[in-house]
Amino acid sequence: MANSPQAKKRARQAERRTDVNKIRRTRIRTFLRKVEEAIAGGDKAAAASALKSAQPEIMRGVTKGILHSYLSRNCG
Repeated sequence: MANSPQAKKRARQAERRTDVNKIRRTRIRTFLRKVEEAIAGGDKAAAASALKSAQPEIMRGVTKGILHSYLSRNCG
């Protein structure tokens, strides 16, 4: 358990960040599910538009640190 004021504050911050990251991760998964459903449905136009709308969400997750970028793992 946190005893110092700094450790207590960090514990509160970690709890808030966990909630925010959970929301972000769920949002990204929803966008990806829509892309996969469009692909499975065979509608190429719907799949392309779903992917186009999912890309900014995925990259936002990468910049926020809740997803790993494929490029950052394979270019170094």
